[in-house]
Amino acid sequence: MTIQTTSESLGQDLRVLRKQRGLTLVEVGESVGRSVGWLSQVERDISEPTMDELAALADTLGVTTRSFFGKRRADPRDEGRIVRKNARRPMSERVPGLYEELLSPDLTDDFEVVHSTFAPGTERLKEVSRATQEVGIVISGTLDVTIDGESFTLEPGDSFRIRGEPFRWANRSTEPCVVIWVIAPPVY
Repeated sequence: MTIQTTSESLGQDLRVLRKQRGLTLVEVGESVGRSVGWLSQVERDISEPTMDELAALADTLGVTTRSFFGKRRADPRDEGRIVRKNARRPMSERVPGLYEELLSPDLTDDFEVVHSTFAPGTERLKEVSRATQEVGIVISGTLDVTIDGESFTLEPGDSFRIRGEPFRWANRSTEPCVVIWVIAPPVY
């Protein structure tokens, strides 16, 4: 049985994620136990992966299967250019209590824009370091960010930049915190 995602660009998203991670068709195919031909067809939206195959692809690419679901059909005029508030694609839940939605139309640009909502008490305990440049602006609430061992408390209107440095964050307040996050290259 195959599973249809609501994203019209599943193959495109898979190809972009694979390339961003520096993986070849052969490497991903071997990782999920499928042929290069099959993977090529999936990336060109000729074949549809089963739910198990999609889970294996997501695991290999370091995202959750949820990243491929939830995008509502856009008005044809909007497709590829406009993302309406009620049509944002939910992103993977890397940390419990962090809810993220993709503000970019898809993953094919050199960057991605993410709407992140940090629930009260949500914290990334372990530092993460990515080969990216990232900029964020706090829209509401407060967020504690530690970048390369230096800690900062950010309030609405404050912004930050991370250039491949190790970082972590925490929302220690009793209110949700909303951050608009720009990441290059995309990581989802």
